[in-house]
Amino acid sequence: MKDKIKTIFRKVLKIMLGITLFWHLLIILYAFLPVPVTPLMLQRCAEQLFAGKPVTLKKDWVSMEKISENMALAAVCAEDQKFMEHEGFDFEAIEKAIESNNKRKKKGKPIKGGSTISQQTAKNVFLFPQRSWLRKGLEVYFTFWIELLWSKERILEVYLNVIEMGDGIYGAQAAAQHYYHKDASALTGSEAATIAACFPNPLKYSVQKPGAYILKRRNWIMRQMARWGELDFEQK
Repeated sequence: MKDKIKTIFRKVLKIMLGITLFWHLLIILYAFLPVPVTPLMLQRCAEQLFAGKPVTLKKDWVSMEKISENMALAAVCAEDQKFMEHEGFDFEAIEKAIESNNKRKKKGKPIKGGSTISQQTAKNVFLFPQRSWLRKGLEVYFTFWIELLWSKERILEVYLNVIEMGDGIYGAQAAAQHYYHKDASALTGSEAATIAACFPNPLKYSVQKPGAYILKRRNWIMRQMARWGELDFEQK
């Protein structure tokens, strides 16, 4: 009996070690190579298929040089204004999110996240979006490693290429072409801010027909962009 337990334990250990090595190989490869597909993309395709809808997957990887500085700045201003300063986690934002969510739960409202761009990138590239403590723990794990092995510019480049920006639309290039019929390099400040305003729920909010909330959020993002100025990756 003891021998069987030892054999099972060794097999489980080997499987866990193999999975860990595979993850780290992906982290290293994705520091240089485009991310071909993400778990969320696969999940959305499956949802479309089971709903009897045409399977749509619009994505077009482009380098950071081919993404408008307006889009990069809008994303940072909208989602994570301490992106250039923190090392993956904004503990102040997390504390505020926990406090806010406790109040929202009592009122029956949906909770909001306090994730940084680094955390969102880790989740988007390596994990499925379902909420659980296990997924959150893995998100912390992957965030630690991409912050350690990737540059800030690379993290933002990956983020802007894989983030969901509409039904079946992923990344700045696909969004720019779909919504504005232009390349991501040509996005104006207003266009970039409108796209970024929809990041919290791109399947609910519309870039093409923005409602009052999105217009208000877009204007706020544009004010933040004007105050920020520009992103300087050379200092990192």
